[in-house]
Amino acid sequence: MKKNSQKIKYISFGILVSLSIVSCNSLKNDYEYNVEVPDIYITNDSITETDSANIALIQWEDFFNDEQLIALIKQGIENNFDMRSALKNIEIAQLKANQAKLNWLPDVDATLGNMAYQYRSEDFYSNPSGNWYAEKGTEPPKNMYNYTMQNMSGISVSWEIDIWRKFKDQKQIALNDYLGTTEARKAIQTNLISQIAEGYYNLILLNAQLEVAQTNFELSKNTLDIIQLQYEAGQITALAKQQTKSQMLTAKALIPSLKQQIALQENQLNFLVGSFPKNIDISSKKLENYFYQDTLTEGVPLQLLQNRPDIRSAELDLLSANANAGITQKQKYPSLKIDLGGGVNSMLPENWFNIPGALFGSVIGGVTAPVFNKKKLKTAYEIALIERDKTEISLQQTVNKAINEVTDALVVIKTIDEQLEIAEEQVVNSSLAVRQSNLLFNSGFATYLEVINAQRSALENELNLNRIRKNKLTARIQLYKTLGGGWQ
Repeated sequence: MKKNSQKIKYISFGILVSLSIVSCNSLKNDYEYNVEVPDIYITNDSITETDSANIALIQWEDFFNDEQLIALIKQGIENNFDMRSALKNIEIAQLKANQAKLNWLPDVDATLGNMAYQYRSEDFYSNPSGNWYAEKGTEPPKNMYNYTMQNMSGISVSWEIDIWRKFKDQKQIALNDYLGTTEARKAIQTNLISQIAEGYYNLILLNAQLEVAQTNFELSKNTLDIIQLQYEAGQITALAKQQTKSQMLTAKALIPSLKQQIALQENQLNFLVGSFPKNIDISSKKLENYFYQDTLTEGVPLQLLQNRPDIRSAELDLLSANANAGITQKQKYPSLKIDLGGGVNSMLPENWFNIPGALFGSVIGGVTAPVFNKKKLKTAYEIALIERDKTEISLQQTVNKAINEVTDALVVIKTIDEQLEIAEEQVVNSSLAVRQSNLLFNSGFATYLEVINAQRSALENELNLNRIRKNKLTARIQLYKTLGGGWQ
């Protein structure tokens, strides 16, 4: 009988091992997904050439050639509140990933001192248990009495054998979460760099616009002085003086508005770099001095996937969703758990540490399998598969969005130079018109309306030229950002 019992144990163990091997092979969580990408980018009027180069690979310190801007970006990366929070998220994810590596180890708990006393009354209809009552008498008291007591100290070990490799999937999810937080930090840094650079160039633009407004105001003021003399001499009407003054006030009204915008832009930049409001001196910076003759190649979509942090993060989310589907699938299969315990136990406190009399030990091993669980496990697995499909859709959406952003940036890059050339020609022409109208007006061959119109046109054209110059710098930044650059 004993031999047959051992034979049954060996057979059961062999079946369990065989089942584990077969299941590990059959439950491999292999999953292939396909992301559609175009072969080339389509711009507004041409098809761009594919290129193995990619500006996203350029270090951001090399991408910008302004030392003051580089200093602001470094300060922002170090002190920006979103960046600091992102680093803390990475620390949290790192701790979770390290902990997930230890899931395969057993749980060990120690009971240093556990005293349990149960009290009963006469109507419990039971005799007291334990030798303690033998010393007191066989009849229990009429009132509450000590029915049982336990005094125990020991160690318990509980270990679930990972026969289905569920813990490996959990570790993979934790690792993906950690990698996802690092990609999130890269995305935050890329966005932060673009915000600081755009704010910096916008501050230069506002100062340039302020200079244009002040110059035009002085010019209009001089014209008004001449008109005033002619009006006092009776050569022109009051209407001419009023219209000339209106043109002067138009230029003058821009000055306080631009000063306000400059102060607000400085505050925004200071917030981005993590400092309190203060002046940012960019008086020596001129938009026309920023020339970037380098070739900005867009690269192929495959390189886009390799550099955009948001796409990397979406891909990691898909891998985690797949691992979670594997975990929910394996919840339907048996689990092997071993419980060990040992220590000292006695009913009387004085016998608590009576060695070896108070020693105890236990070994419990079992294989448990869900049989009927109201279809909860199957439903959880089916939901996990749907969630994985949703995550794959999200990945494709992220890729499509990224390609559209790159295409938009390329459209701007391709058209901005043409706009800039036209704007420069307009400024040259309007400046010449202002000089000629003033000469003709002083000689009596032009009216004050021609002078006013020439000055108004010059003001608008110079403001527009500065905006286009700034837009060219911004377009360059946007292309760099959309290709995933800035986090290196």
